[in-house]
Amino acid sequence: MRAVVQRVASASVEVDGRIVSEIGPGLLVLVGIHDSDTESDADYICRKVLNMRLFTNESTGKGWDQNVMQRNYGVLLVSQFTLYGILKGNKPDFHVAMPPQTAKPFYESIVDYWNPPIV
Repeated sequence: MRAVVQRVASASVEVDGRIVSEIGPGLLVLVGIHDSDTESDADYICRKVLNMRLFTNESTGKGWDQNVMQRNYGVLLVSQFTLYGILKGNKPDFHVAMPPQTAKPFYESIVDYWNPPIV
């Protein structure tokens, strides 16, 4: 798996002119799924991103000290198969990205990891 992580003041995903997901302050995470990725790969990426110390600690003023969970910020996860694109001449090739029929349920399991059900 590959992830591109960006700190944001806010972020949203729009489809056909309609916002389908949005967050305030937090992380925008573009995630690419390789054809050979497993649940353990997803678990590793999720744990790493959620625990990355990217934010200033407001109490101490210390920079790069708190993670997104400590700040109670949002995470917007966006599937991005192009992270596994390979240029062959002038034509992109995405054959190492997980195929859509497999990637969709795999991606949804990752979303569930980030947003566990409230019990």
